[in-house]
Amino acid sequence: MTSRKKQPKDIDREEKANSSEKTTTPTSQEQLMANKDKELLSYIERLKRLQAEFENYKKRMQRDITTISEHVSDQSIADFLPLFDNLRRAFNSLDENNATQSFVDGIKGVFGQFDQLLKQKNVAPIMAVGKLFDPAKHEALLSIESKEERNTIIEEFERGYSRDNRVLRPSKVKVSKGMIPPEEEES
Repeated sequence: MTSRKKQPKDIDREEKANSSEKTTTPTSQEQLMANKDKELLSYIERLKRLQAEFENYKKRMQRDITTISEHVSDQSIADFLPLFDNLRRAFNSLDENNATQSFVDGIKGVFGQFDQLLKQKNVAPIMAVGKLFDPAKHEALLSIESKEERNTIIEEFERGYSRDNRVLRPSKVKVSKGMIPPEEEES
C-alpha cells in the first residue's frame, strides 16, 4: 500500500473529529461566562485606548498652550521694540551732539509712545491719592496719623495699573490712620 501525504484539508478534518470527541457541549452558563469575559476584555481594551488617547490629548494641549503663550509674549515684545529703538536714538544723539534739549524732547516723545501703547492695550493707571484704601487695588506700605479720614490714601509711592478691570500691579501707598484724639487728662 502506498502512503500518500495528508493534505491540509485532511488534517483539518481529523482535528475537528478529534476535538469534537474530546470536548463536551458547554452548558449555557459556561457559554454565558465566556461571552461576558470576552465583553469585559473588549471594554478593558477600549478603556486602555481611550486612556492613551486622553494622555496624547493632554500632551498636545500643553504643547499648544506653550506655543500660544510664546506667540503672545513675542507680540508684546514686538510692540515695545519701536520704543526701545527711539530711546537708543535719543541716547546716541546725546552722546554725539551733547544736545540735552533734543535729548529731553526725544525722551518726552518716547514717553508719549509708551502712553499710547498702554492705552491701545487697555492699560489704565489706578487712581490712589485721596481715595479710600482698597486692598484689591492698593498695597499699603505705611500707615500714619494724619488729619485725613481713616483709610484715606495720602501718598502714592508706585503707581498701580489695571487692564479691563483686572489689577496688573497694585499701587504702593501711604494710608492715613486718622486723627487719634488726645487722651483726656485725669483730674
